[in-house]
Amino acid sequence: MMQVLELTLKILMAGGCWPPNSWTSLYKRTVYNAYTVFITSLLFTFMLPQLMDIILNVDNTDDFADTFYIMLAMIMSLCKMTGLLMNRQNIGTLTNILIQKPFIPLEADEIEIRHKFDKVIRTKTLWYTILVETTCAYTALTSLFTDFRKGNLTFREWTPYNYSEVVFYVIYARQLISTMFGSVVNVACDTLICGLLLHVCCQIEILECRLKKISLGRNNLRECVYQHDSIFKFAFMINEKFQIIIGIQFIVSTLVVCSNLYQLAKITFSAESFPMILYTCSMLAQILIYCWYGNEVKLKSSELSANIFKMEWLTLDQNEKAGLLVIMNRSLVPIEFTCAYILTMNLDSFVSLLKTSYSAYNILQQMGTT
Repeated sequence: MMQVLELTLKILMAGGCWPPNSWTSLYKRTVYNAYTVFITSLLFTFMLPQLMDIILNVDNTDDFADTFYIMLAMIMSLCKMTGLLMNRQNIGTLTNILIQKPFIPLEADEIEIRHKFDKVIRTKTLWYTILVETTCAYTALTSLFTDFRKGNLTFREWTPYNYSEVVFYVIYARQLISTMFGSVVNVACDTLICGLLLHVCCQIEILECRLKKISLGRNNLRECVYQHDSIFKFAFMINEKFQIIIGIQFIVSTLVVCSNLYQLAKITFSAESFPMILYTCSMLAQILIYCWYGNEVKLKSSELSANIFKMEWLTLDQNEKAGLLVIMNRSLVPIEFTCAYILTMNLDSFVSLLKTSYSAYNILQQMGTT
């Protein structure tokens, strides 16, 4: 049986969002649900003390920026965790659609197209995972050689009690473990959505392949029209189920990037500043992949009409020409993914996000100098 998003689903399992299909017994499902609750609790108990620190302790711009960026990352992880758990059934539906008609590849050239996109998804997922987890690992190692030796926590947080050495070790370990699981949840959600976007591109390419065979009498145009309509419905379903997560991601990325720029402007380049640089790169990559693959879907869907016109359509009968016109007319309005129906996922939005982040950074700079 053809596997879809195999590596991404394994990351979802590690993040507590997708129980293994083989775990069908009540005991195993209960164990996995307990694991999910444990991860969610870790993220919440890491985010809450940081929020309280901002409310009760922070009294200057530097301390605010120091706590704000990691608190936002935890809020984002919690939102993604909640979104993935709520959409667990929808994730199963979306992946099953890709292995059923009309989406399942039937002939050798179609299977080759699917394998090409599966390889791209697997490679991009792997590189993105390496980037994010390397950032977490480097942050942990740097903290162990600096903060831990001085008896400081890796990240600021509100502690309404005088903790002993043992309690310090527990809090310190909890921060690092929570950061690791938060990064896994982020990677799982990001690679899932971007993997589904790439599968939309894959289906459009398979559709083009099938349309080219119509003039040879090897394909039914009615099935191609149905597939094109199904691609639009599939894309709409992805956008509908994940638009809130995407919207929150855009907002959080803007705030985190401007906060990190403010912190980077205050410190000199050293081994201790490198985790912040890596974290900023990871955050930019996080929002770039949404915009990049959203833009790819838009381009791929808008090019379909021109590619149909290049076919040997003059040899077709009137009914077949009419069917092609239906597909071409619908292709004039490309598939676009939006966050909360406001911001479109494309490269222009990524540039706008950078401009907004820089504007917010300038405001923080002015606040810091007054």
